[in-house]
Amino acid sequence: MTTENYVYKKEVDWSLLMEGLALPMENQVVFGQIMGRFLARGQSKDIQLYLNGKSYEAKIVNLNYDPKFNRKNDTYQIRYKRNGELAKALQTCFFKSYNYIKNVRENRDPSIRTMIKVPEKYKEYLVIYTTEYDDSYVLETIVADDVQILKDTVKGQQERMVEAKINYDVTDEEAGITVNVQFVKIRKLNRKIGQNLKLLYGYRCQICGKLIGEEYGSHIAETHHIDYFVKSLNNDASNQMVVCPNHHSIIHDADPVFDRKNTAYIYSNGIQQKLVLNMHL
Repeated sequence: MTTENYVYKKEVDWSLLMEGLALPMENQVVFGQIMGRFLARGQSKDIQLYLNGKSYEAKIVNLNYDPKFNRKNDTYQIRYKRNGELAKALQTCFFKSYNYIKNVRENRDPSIRTMIKVPEKYKEYLVIYTTEYDDSYVLETIVADDVQILKDTVKGQQERMVEAKINYDVTDEEAGITVNVQFVKIRKLNRKIGQNLKLLYGYRCQICGKLIGEEYGSHIAETHHIDYFVKSLNNDASNQMVVCPNHHSIIHDADPVFDRKNTAYIYSNGIQQKLVLNMHL
């Protein structure tokens, strides 16, 4: 298995641009195993974060040390020097969201402490991956321009073809999908998130619960975007599910509605199919 596994995709906010971010551990597999090996509750560890080929010092902290919070799961946080080298590097990378948030903070009532909601055109993201070393992580940026280029790339494309291109490098000369730097970056992220989900479910389909190919010593599972990626550009785990090839094809052919409240697909002929496996939606 590759050592570069998905950890977290974080929408840029003021805290990330200044001093750090929280790492939710829900549904983590590989990263959770790494944390469990060396970081007990209340402990911290020095780590290296790599951004654009440069190394930065930081700490990872297991915050779940106070029994009064009664947290069920460990909660981790990455911390770096406030407004230090890494913070300044992130401010440079994410200059659109940084300038927007900074401007709002400087011009609003100082007594207001609510989180600033960034408009869609300024939203940017930081992605964290593991490396072969337990104390080193790679940071990748998805900036506002990347999102716009990706939007233009997939505009007018069929969802099934875009998914195939992202997951399997399927080529179609008539598809018109430009494989640019932004698409490659998103394809990598999508695959890594999907791989984490497949590990979480043991490669079983969330709809039927079956492990396809088991009798042949093979595990065949695919990931599906609930809100179609060509429209939502959303590849978060909350917008993906693990499905077998059969149910994946059926979904794209019948185009049912997904009822998130009841975690069930509703088909036009009246059939409702509830997920039999669900640990993340």
